[in-house]
Amino acid sequence: MSRRLNDFFRLEERQTTVKTEFLAALTTFMTVSYIILVNPIILSEAGIPKEAALAGTIFAIVITTLLMGLWANLPIVIGPGMGLNAFFTYTVVLGQGLSWETALGAVFISGLVFFLLSITGISSKVVAAIPKTLKASITAGVGLFVAFIGLKNGGIIVPDDSTYVALGNIGEQGTWLALLGLILAGVLVSRNVRGGLILSIFAVTVIAMIIGYSPVPGSIKDVFSFEMPSVQMTFLKLDIMAAIGYGIFSVIFSFTIVELFDTLATLIGLTKKANLNNEKDETPNMKRALTTGAIGTMISAIFGSTAMNTYIENATGIAEGGRTGLKAVFAALLFLLTLLFTPLIQFIPSAATAPVLIIIGAFMMTELKAVNFDDLTELIPAFLTIIMMPLTFSIAEGVAFGFISFTLLKLFSGRRKELHWMMYIITAAFFINFYTML
Repeated sequence: MSRRLNDFFRLEERQTTVKTEFLAALTTFMTVSYIILVNPIILSEAGIPKEAALAGTIFAIVITTLLMGLWANLPIVIGPGMGLNAFFTYTVVLGQGLSWETALGAVFISGLVFFLLSITGISSKVVAAIPKTLKASITAGVGLFVAFIGLKNGGIIVPDDSTYVALGNIGEQGTWLALLGLILAGVLVSRNVRGGLILSIFAVTVIAMIIGYSPVPGSIKDVFSFEMPSVQMTFLKLDIMAAIGYGIFSVIFSFTIVELFDTLATLIGLTKKANLNNEKDETPNMKRALTTGAIGTMISAIFGSTAMNTYIENATGIAEGGRTGLKAVFAALLFLLTLLFTPLIQFIPSAATAPVLIIIGAFMMTELKAVNFDDLTELIPAFLTIIMMPLTFSIAEGVAFGFISFTLLKLFSGRRKELHWMMYIITAAFFINFYTML
């Protein structure tokens, strides 16, 4: 058995062992497992049944991560993306008034577009056409948007008629629980505690139960499931034709672009960290990895979850020595075991998950270092991209403002040579999309 694993995953060639791959998988699982609690809670605000969303999230992670390990032989866990889930709920469903079934249809279409771009090899060319300023500002903008949602869900900021937003009532239980969770999560993460984010979720949930803010499980059945959770309420409920009929170009484009360059950039960074790239700095099986991400998004939509991306938290497992797809297989099996605990999600308050959104948002803001602050034709589009996402409560509109302003500023500043021809097409498409909304 050991020899077969070695031959299939090339363990010796990549200087690793079965034990090392398992420990790396466990580390990554502990780091990224917060998603199985946070993602369903966000999707439930769009009307998706919470337990079905939880099961769909887990199934999507398990199937796609297994494919990444067995087909691409990379130590990568892939699952529903933070930011993309917020975009799904707050922009597409709550913002534009679409049903969650139609939104799932849009997710599926974006996965199909991503798939076609991947198998044809166009994906890397598309990403290369997008300026690094816009790539960085989109990631940072999504981070700010996610953090804004976390602050809202935690009651730390609230609506205000005169100032639009204001500080919430710190004396309310939910608000101070969220602030407590924010400090706790920040401390655990800064001290590099494995699973710090999910530990903070459980800690705040326990405190909430003790003070009577959240209900307490009445029996072991409320925590531990003896039956496979059902995805019947979300499985194959996506409405592709409604998504096509609605003409949501900006939504599908935003899903696709964020999936594409986030997955590509993260894969390159992670494989480089794992010393897997060749002498030309090429990532092994990149085409298979990108195709896996695309397939994963379609699978996720079928099960009732949102678009997929490659978790940057994979770096924790790689730091522990994970070098092959065996790590991904082990991680997928660990996620599969969490299906036994699906009833637990109903006891977790938003005050416990809101701090995680804020922390993740802070992580994503680090991309700003790639923005050239001395060049106004770079700075202004970056600023508009970032600020318009939370202010319009729409990732798609933030992306549109960024692309349009970048193209126009470069063009009318006499610097059109810095524009890739594809930028003209993307900008024109956004103009058309805005016009159809009039």
